[in-house]
Amino acid sequence: MFKNRNLTVMWIANFFVAASATMVLPFLSVYIETFGDFSDAYVQRWSGFIFGITFLVAFFAAPLWGRFGDNFGRKKILMLTGYGIAMSILLMSFVNNVWELLLLRAFMGVVTGFIPTSMALISAQTAKEEAGKVLGTLQMGTVSGGLFGPLIGGLLADSVGFTYTFFITSVVIALAATLVAFGIKEKIITENKRTEEKKTMRQVLLLIIRNKMLLIVMILSLVVQTANFSIQPQLALYVSQLLTSENIAFLAGLAFSVTGLGNLIATRFWGIQGDKIGHDKIIFICLIISAVTFLPQAFVTSIWQLVILRFLFGIAVGGIIPCVTAYIRQKVPVNIQGEVLGYNQSFRFLGNVTGPAVGGLVAGSFGIPAVFYVSSLLLLLMAVSFYFVYKSADKSKGRKKHAVNQ
Repeated sequence: MFKNRNLTVMWIANFFVAASATMVLPFLSVYIETFGDFSDAYVQRWSGFIFGITFLVAFFAAPLWGRFGDNFGRKKILMLTGYGIAMSILLMSFVNNVWELLLLRAFMGVVTGFIPTSMALISAQTAKEEAGKVLGTLQMGTVSGGLFGPLIGGLLADSVGFTYTFFITSVVIALAATLVAFGIKEKIITENKRTEEKKTMRQVLLLIIRNKMLLIVMILSLVVQTANFSIQPQLALYVSQLLTSENIAFLAGLAFSVTGLGNLIATRFWGIQGDKIGHDKIIFICLIISAVTFLPQAFVTSIWQLVILRFLFGIAVGGIIPCVTAYIRQKVPVNIQGEVLGYNQSFRFLGNVTGPAVGGLVAGSFGIPAVFYVSSLLLLLMAVSFYFVYKSADKSKGRKKHAVNQ
């Protein structure tokens, strides 16, 4: 699976960073309860704020990390963000109130640039012809970590308590950053003299806005993440409506995690197919399958129907991230790839915030099944929009070739 040292090191580092970063999520609300005697509404409200603030801050920070990586070297950014995340999690073990925890989660958002920077580093050093396969392989490390992280975090919190869990988590992330420091050899790659010219942030933004395909890819990342996260806060309640058993928490966790399992299984496969027939085509196919597998979740009558559909949904979504990254690798000059990938990551982070908000509003007004209707419609509209933009870009490319030949 691994052909080079950098890919192997980054796979391992991404696994541990993703796992460690999600270790604290299962007990975040319980940790808030240790600060005092609060009402359930207070804890739920602050849990939402503290969870969302990281992604909101990261929305603004991601393009800056991408730009710094393009200009000063991505290995340096990986080390800086890795140790920064480790420090923020370590300090969480010493907080005494929700405001201190909110501040540290916000700081964590500032330094949450490790995984997108790792994608940019490997992308820049990968041939365009096999970008999908390589980036799909790297994505497997991130998804695997995200799958095992909450499970490990929950077990640690039950076994050794919150303080030691934060400490262990920070040590693991620091070790991942140290692995990058000694295991990664970064090669500065330029493709031609024209791409070596420095571009301002305004120029990079204009490049994205004026390129219809790049712009639709950014919007796509937001929509897919919004749809994916829209149901997650409501999932445990939805599962409870399907069951009368006592192990609701476990089965809700299973319904949540099985999407990641499908993602893990399929992400490299989709990347390889993108290398063969075009990443834009795979993105469109995955969008259609995502909509088709998301909608029936509103009509399930048993937990196992839900689990199967969420697994299939995970398989479809698994092709979008590596193919979007590979598409950017093919279309964007190397010296600004990190920044463009940073903007793409920003839209994904924004989806992490808008998804639960949209899902909560829809579920509160029309019931949980309505969340599946709305999110499926969003995915379908995104697929249609992507198709027309792709066809328009394809026709424009054909006209240019025809003009050159004449």
